Amino acid sequence: MRPRTARAAQLLASAAIAAMLGLSLASCKTTGDDITGSVRASDTPRSDADWRRSLEVWSGRYHENPNDVDTAINYAQALRATGQRAQAVAVLEQASIRNPKNMPLLGAYGRALAEAGDYSQALEVLGHAHTPDQPNWRILNAQGAVLDQMGRHTEAQKHYSAALKIVPDEPSILSNLGLSYALTKDLPRAEATLRQAMGRPDAAPKVRQNLALVVGLQGRFAEAEKIASADLPADEAAANVSYLRQMIAQRGALSKKGGRPYVPQPQASNN
Repeated sequence: MRPRTARAAQLLASAAIAAMLGLSLASCKTTGDDITGSVRASDTPRSDADWRRSLEVWSGRYHENPNDVDTAINYAQALRATGQRAQAVAVLEQASIRNPKNMPLLGAYGRALAEAGDYSQALEVLGHAHTPDQPNWRILNAQGAVLDQMGRHTEAQKHYSAALKIVPDEPSILSNLGLSYALTKDLPRAEATLRQAMGRPDAAPKVRQNLALVVGLQGRFAEAEKIASADLPADEAAANVSYLRQMIAQRGALSKKGGRPYVPQPQASNN
């Protein structure tokens, strides 16, 4: 694989729940704010090297005091960011056994389970991470993403709608809702929802990239390429456009065979 192609795959195929629940069209990392609010955005690692250094720090702290909830959460986050998903699940599982009613911890554990592909268990754990009388929009968003992964799109969209009642126009929820519509092949509605998300000043770059794919899937290739390359340096824009073309070509091949077109999966974390 050529370096640029590898970079395109990294940029455009992060796991959704980076990644956390499947494919997404933009590179992203889950932040501590997404899980607990205990880590300031300015303190969150931004590069692979930063995450490796963070892993060293939190690994040491965890082994000194594995009973500290914040330490377990941050250690697991660094493990996830460096690709060690199974170990992250194990750390959070042990922490949740010791702290079965700690909702931020359960939220982190549920996301880690979803990232590892254990959707049924993730949904069960996330259900205990907030209460009906005090719903958490981030957990509702995560539950919706997991339900989409399980093919339960109508239920997923209800969770996104409930989350939007708490934080109207939140771009991460709108992005997931738009992708959910795309998964049910309602591409015009998906496009409208993603455009609404993109109109928010705090929208992540992946929102624009997901919109590009949805536009491309409707046959408006030139417009899709323009959208896909808008937020990136020249080399990364070229990689994004190249990958976008591959995904659209794949969609065409699958359609001829009666298969399911590629659509990025909703994300259980707010990257």
